[in-house]
Amino acid sequence: MQFKTKSLSAWVLAAGIGWVWLFPDHALSQTPYYQGKTITVVRGGGPAGSGEFQVRPLVNYLGKHIPGNPHVVLEFVTGAAGRKAANALYKAKPGGLTIGSAGGGVIPGPILGLPGSNYDIDKFIWLGSTEIGNPYIFFSRKEAGLDNLEKLRRASGIRIGAHAVGHSVYVTGRLFAYVFQLKEPRFVVGFTDPELDIAMAQGEVDARTTSGVDTLLRKDIAEKLDFHATIMNPKGKSDPRFANLPDLERFTKNETERKVIDLFRAFQYPRWPLHLPPGTPKELVGILREAVAKAFKDPGFHEEFKKVMGREPTPISGEDVERAVRELPREAEVIALYKKLAESGPVPPR
Repeated sequence: MQFKTKSLSAWVLAAGIGWVWLFPDHALSQTPYYQGKTITVVRGGGPAGSGEFQVRPLVNYLGKHIPGNPHVVLEFVTGAAGRKAANALYKAKPGGLTIGSAGGGVIPGPILGLPGSNYDIDKFIWLGSTEIGNPYIFFSRKEAGLDNLEKLRRASGIRIGAHAVGHSVYVTGRLFAYVFQLKEPRFVVGFTDPELDIAMAQGEVDARTTSGVDTLLRKDIAEKLDFHATIMNPKGKSDPRFANLPDLERFTKNETERKVIDLFRAFQYPRWPLHLPPGTPKELVGILREAVAKAFKDPGFHEEFKKVMGREPTPISGEDVERAVRELPREAEVIALYKKLAESGPVPPR
C-alpha cells in the first residue's frame, strides 16, 4: 500500500513538472494561458474570396471568448486547394496558438489520394465549421424542353455546365448524369458562377447544378428553368422550398452508389472546417472549442457574417465535424467510383 502511495505521488509530481514545462506562465502565476499571446488562423487560400469572408468574422470575435483575450490574426497560405496549409498545420507546434481554416478541400484530399495531401485527417483536432453545405439542385433551361425525368433520360448529348474538373458543381453534374443514365452527356467547363448563368441564358449549356438555391427562387430566373432532383445535405434534410424534388439517392441501385452520394455529402457537410494540429493538449482543445462555440452564438459574429456572405451562418461544433470525418465512407469501391466521377473522361457505365 505504501509503495502504491509513493508511486502515485511520484506520478502526480511528474505530471506537475510536465505541466510547468509546457505552460510555465499558467502554472506559476495562474494568469490565463492565452493572456498576451497571439493566435494565428491559417487560411488555406488567398485573400478576398469566400474562404476569407466566412472566417474573418470568427477571427474578429474569437479572442473575446478566450480567457486572457489573446490577439487573433489571419494568415494566408495558398496552394493545392488548401492542402498546402493543411500540411503546414499538421506539422505545427501543438501549443494552441495555430488554428487551420483550410476549407472544403482538406477532408477529401487524403481520402481521394490527391497530390500534396501529406496529413491524416483523423489526427487533426476539429473545432467546428462556420457553415454546413447546402443541397445541390439539378436543373435545365426551359427552352431545352426537358421538363420531366423521362425526357431528360431520352435526350442525347445534353450539355452540362460546370466550373472546372473536380469542382463540386462538376462532380454533382456527373453524379446526376451517372445515376439518371443520361445518354452521352457533354460536360462544358471553364465558367465562373456568373458566366455559367449567362451560358444557360444564351443556350450554350442545357443543364447544371448549384447549391445557391436562394438565387433559383427569384421569379425572373425560376420561370425559365425546369428542376429535376436534389442531393440533400445533410442527408434526410430537404430544403422546404424544393420539397417536391426527389433526392438522387432514390434512384440508386446498390449500396456502393448510395455511399458515393453519402461521400459527396460528407465532403460538403463541414463546409469550412477549423482544426488544430495533432497533439494539442486537451485543456487547450477544451478552451478553444468552447470559445468557438461562444463566438458562433455572438450576435456580432452573425451580423458580420451575414454582411459579407449574404446569408446567415449555419455553424456546427468540433464534435460534429469529428463525427462526420469518422463516419466517412472509405470502402475501396466507393472511392474508385467517386474518383471516376470527379475526373474527366466519359461518365462510367452503371
